[in-house]
Amino acid sequence: MNFFNKKSLYALTSVFLISTLPSISVAEQFTARLSGHWSPKHQSAIHSQMFADEVTKRSNGRLKIDFYPSKQLFGIREVLGAVTSGAVELGGVVGVVSFPSINKNFNVASFPGLFDSYAKQRGFFKDSEVGKVIWADITKKSNSKLIMYNPVGPVMTFSSKRELTGVEAMKGLKARRLLKSEEPMWDIFEANRVSLPTGEVYTALQTGMIDTINSPPGSIEAYSWWEYLQYAQKPYQYFADAYIMANKTWFESLPEDLQKLIIDVGHEIGNRSTNTILDAGEATLTKFQERGGIITVLSGNEKKKFDQLMKEKVMPAMADMIDSDALKAAQNYVAK
Repeated sequence: MNFFNKKSLYALTSVFLISTLPSISVAEQFTARLSGHWSPKHQSAIHSQMFADEVTKRSNGRLKIDFYPSKQLFGIREVLGAVTSGAVELGGVVGVVSFPSINKNFNVASFPGLFDSYAKQRGFFKDSEVGKVIWADITKKSNSKLIMYNPVGPVMTFSSKRELTGVEAMKGLKARRLLKSEEPMWDIFEANRVSLPTGEVYTALQTGMIDTINSPPGSIEAYSWWEYLQYAQKPYQYFADAYIMANKTWFESLPEDLQKLIIDVGHEIGNRSTNTILDAGEATLTKFQERGGIITVLSGNEKKKFDQLMKEKVMPAMADMIDSDALKAAQNYVAK
């Protein structure tokens, strides 16, 4: 082979190698968007960002996840639909908001006083036969896969109107309704309910459209609702869980090592989120009191009246939103 031919061959080889490098690089890199409605200061947003950063870091950039908080992409009521359609690859989903419209029996999660911990609530959907059927139906119909538990916190009542000393104090309040399952309680308390997504609560409090909400403590700080809310009432009503859900089709299209990485990181950060959410909520309540907020813990006759009303009126009304066998299965599970 003469010099010219050798030189030409080397040049052609170099061009070929250089031209194939970008395609190899692109083929091995993946990107995903994680949509969240939470404010960046919210614990669920903080842990969503941790999850996105850790997956990106541990994959050495092969899978880059970008987190979009503050409903930059989708709000609390739209995000699961976006995951289902593939409009986003991942979404921060609040179960009691998104799941009952797919399977009404998920309303057991917001049944007052039924579950006393996240472990019990999650165990029902993971381990009991009835719970597993409910969860499988939801994930199949939504084409979604659970990646990470990311709880928003146990729910209690807050108000800007008056001290929540008992049942009678609820009468006439203008209460925000996020969940359909909240309607029986507000109706029986003779409060006036207004349906509002999370992003509209601050303005509604500011204008007086509402004066009362059910909320995890962390949310009143993260969204600055405590600028208007001055009173709170315990006990906690239920444990509001949230999740990072993935579009199942997208997830299964990834290489197996990246699928495993996502699950491993989700498990690790999810445990951290779960283990810190209760303390974070109590820390917010301490700051709430330092700001002049008043927390009433129902006791004595007022607690008895509250419990009686919940048992005799609120729970039977909520039971109509849940199949009797599903509610009974959940009650039997927690009684073990």
